[in-house]
Amino acid sequence: MKFMYFFLPSLPATMEERRTLRPIAHHPERWQRMINEVTEISQLCEDVGFDGVCFPEHHLHSEGIEMGSLPVLTQHVIHNTKHIKVGPIGYVLPGWNPLRLALEIAWLDQLTKGRTFVGFARGYQTRWLNQMAQKIHVGATSSDKSEGDRINREAFEEVFRFLKLAWGDEPFRFKGKYYEYPFPQAGTPWPAHEWTREYGFPGEVDEQGRIQMMNIVPKPYQRPHPTLFQAFSVSEETIRWCAREGIIPTILLPQAPVVRKFVEAYQEEARKAGRNLKLGENTGVVHTVNFGDNKQHARQMANDGVLAAFRVFFHHFGFSEAWREPADEARYPSGKVMLPASEITMERFERSGFSYTGTVDEVRRDFDAMVENAHPEWFIWQGDQGLLPLDIVKAQIRTFGKEIVKRYK
Repeated sequence: MKFMYFFLPSLPATMEERRTLRPIAHHPERWQRMINEVTEISQLCEDVGFDGVCFPEHHLHSEGIEMGSLPVLTQHVIHNTKHIKVGPIGYVLPGWNPLRLALEIAWLDQLTKGRTFVGFARGYQTRWLNQMAQKIHVGATSSDKSEGDRINREAFEEVFRFLKLAWGDEPFRFKGKYYEYPFPQAGTPWPAHEWTREYGFPGEVDEQGRIQMMNIVPKPYQRPHPTLFQAFSVSEETIRWCAREGIIPTILLPQAPVVRKFVEAYQEEARKAGRNLKLGENTGVVHTVNFGDNKQHARQMANDGVLAAFRVFFHHFGFSEAWREPADEARYPSGKVMLPASEITMERFERSGFSYTGTVDEVRRDFDAMVENAHPEWFIWQGDQGLLPLDIVKAQIRTFGKEIVKRYK
């Protein structure tokens, strides 16, 4: 098994400090503390045997939780570690100009000599995605099968198709619903056409001196491209799409029967695409982990850590079926479970299988059951950086490295 630590990342602070210092994101010293914590934790993850660390992409969070990732943060962590891979899970594709994203990814991969990977996400937060995607009239989605959801997926897949072409060796033309290259399609006037005709890729310019084919450089250092991940997959439709495209899904739904169904679907769809994989190969699962002297001690750490972020922030977006229980059926017959903060409890997370909490032996038993059920190639740990004190976070990682990474690698 391979291991990855997932940062939110968050400006270090208690909930009370976030209230009294509001907006905490206006305090430069908190940003410096966060950057230092992310760097120290990444170095420790490397030391104890993790294969990667990763970040989401989110912006404008003045409250200081889930501050997101841009290529510069990835590059900073890579330059302060030795060999661990670093990247986003993932870039929110509808918010990116596909040409600019292809260039950002390739430059980062070249500068770090292949120490990055690429994750993709569709985007569910309106505060920033609706602003970034305004020119193409695409907004955030809650994956509710609505018209807006369809348009978001359409834009997502269009950007992805462009990236696959950009990473290839041949010049290309592209015309989608939202983007076209060259622009305009009749050709882009290029005064230096004689220079390009003699020294550039054959066919880039026509006899009238117009750019007719796109030739994206640099290409990634890793050929044909870095390892690809899909962020927090919750539907079989997404799992099967990932299998067809050779993307590693990070499965957010934690219940054992659902995970088993998904890894089997991935294996089946990959086989249809000509790739014979073992059960769980090229798939990942996402869980939280907290060790304690006993179950109650571990639960308290989890309750003060990432669970607090769910309680004060993430629950506003609704929970998927990942945390649905029989008692929820009457209130929420389908779709997302809009739980009040009072019902976001450690016990619910444990019952769903999302949180592994307890002594080393108890967490090991959870891991054994998960491995026996699905054999995932990747385990992604949803971490507590910025929510718990740094010394506690680092102690948890040391225990994880000693008791889990060495056991399952």
